[in-house]
Amino acid sequence: MPKKDSVVDEDEISLFQAAMSDVARLPASDKIISGGIKTSPFPRKNKSQENATLEDALTDYVFVEIEAGDGWSFVRPGMSHQTLRRLRRGYWRIQDSLDLHGYTRDEARQELGDFLGICVQQKFRCVRVIHGKGLSSRNREPVLKTRVGNWLMQRSDVLAFCQSRPEDGGGGAILILLKSKV
Repeated sequence: MPKKDSVVDEDEISLFQAAMSDVARLPASDKIISGGIKTSPFPRKNKSQENATLEDALTDYVFVEIEAGDGWSFVRPGMSHQTLRRLRRGYWRIQDSLDLHGYTRDEARQELGDFLGICVQQKFRCVRVIHGKGLSSRNREPVLKTRVGNWLMQRSDVLAFCQSRPEDGGGGAILILLKSKV
């Protein structure tokens, strides 16, 4: 069999250019291709693992470090930036709230999982979780803020979340957009 040259033939270039002559660039989209936040992949669960407690399902591994007072948000890859903008502006009415003040990390994780499970069952679209600002904690830093965000990123039923507006809790609370159909 004859060896092919590694240099591209002029005929091949002409053929390629002719084939591509009527190709048009796709218009820009407001869809997010990559979320910008690198997360570790989680293995899929089988049916017996789905019934495991939430404490076993959600990891405390910190994906994102957040400074106190920072306005922060998350939108699932593939979702429109418009979705996050609408959530920030109060497009969806808050249908239920959970206050995690006074809970330990493990209690908060369990409460959050139970709360979101009920909200999904009741087909709620937008809910609020009050995690606190950390004013009563050691070093006056929020203990649950980062953890709550990281736990939410691990849940497939959470489409987006952002810091709530000042009238809804500001830096001590988070608004969560849940899937409309699960």
